[in-house]
Amino acid sequence: MSIPFPNSRSPNHTSGGATGLIGDPSGRSTERPLSAKETIEYNVSQLTAGIIRFFEGAMEYAKKRLPSSSTAIPPPNVQNNLNWLKDLNLLEFLRTVGFHSRVNIMLARESVQARLASQQGISFTEFTYQLLQAYDFLTLHKQFGCTIQIGGSDQWGNIIAGIELINRANAAPGSRSETEPEKGFGITTPLLTTASGQKFGKSAGNAVSLNEEDTSVFDFYQFFLRSSDADVGRYLKMFTLLPQEKIDSIMESHHRSPETRQAQRLLAEEVTELVHGRHGVVRAQLATRLLYERDIATAKAEDVVAALRGTPVLHLRDASEVVDVPLIKLAATFGITASNSAARQLVSAKGLYLNNTPVSDPHQKLAATDLIDGRLAFLRAGSQKLAVIALT
Repeated sequence: MSIPFPNSRSPNHTSGGATGLIGDPSGRSTERPLSAKETIEYNVSQLTAGIIRFFEGAMEYAKKRLPSSSTAIPPPNVQNNLNWLKDLNLLEFLRTVGFHSRVNIMLARESVQARLASQQGISFTEFTYQLLQAYDFLTLHKQFGCTIQIGGSDQWGNIIAGIELINRANAAPGSRSETEPEKGFGITTPLLTTASGQKFGKSAGNAVSLNEEDTSVFDFYQFFLRSSDADVGRYLKMFTLLPQEKIDSIMESHHRSPETRQAQRLLAEEVTELVHGRHGVVRAQLATRLLYERDIATAKAEDVVAALRGTPVLHLRDASEVVDVPLIKLAATFGITASNSAARQLVSAKGLYLNNTPVSDPHQKLAATDLIDGRLAFLRAGSQKLAVIALT
């Protein structure tokens, strides 16, 4: 994914309604399976909404941490490249893009070379992906004045293809109006890795999503709270707008007392506010207190449900499903134990807790009087497994 920026300071993002149907070979040892059009359309809609939501939240975050500016920054202009590629015929594409493209340069791209060296090779479909992304940059350059394209380091070849196409197309006599920018430029950022060099991503099993439906606010907060001591200082510089002096100060305190995890807490708060707003931070911190610090005495049902929504520990149920039901049955139903008999053995070992109080009677049922704030019950086994039951 790459983001072209125009001179107007309003970022244009190109969603891949067309290129998503093809597949980018960058960073891949095998060809991507072709996705259904319906899947691509859904992904485009989700990506568009996510980008707009992120920039709105990021602007609010930035206003609190950067000096005020009189320069108005308009919202992002998200364009679907299917709009200009769906009706582009082959002859026009060859005359516009093919004429300015050199096959020897295309073959020399790192992503292409890696695939040519593989047993599977590369299809013509994926080989031409760089031309489609180049045409996207050219289109945004001419229609919206985009001059800079930003992407991960794996997008370097595709970005260069766009820059070369813009420069060659603009060099032709009469091809550019006086108001159009002359050149295109590219900026790449290193792919994010841990201190050990491991990449972040779905295949590595350590990816987080900006979409709350995929990664709950609590899990997002915890992801950064679990950052290693070797990574946290670098992440504070990369992901926050905190002044360098504050980062240096917090890291000095962190080195003196790493067990307090001050730096990780600050990182988790900052990045969560950047993505999910201040209310997201409050929800995540409440969930952390409930699940790890067991601070439930004054819990409010509405706040708890909001804080834990999207996490597997929250179970919304009608009163008829849980009230007057044996606790050992609830423990098995909500995955606290593997079975009723296992729950019974846990009670005998004083390892099953209701609202932080050990359950001593294997026949005890969940009573209405047990519910915190009239709606909540916290059922726990040991220090690890927890089920939060909330009446709807």
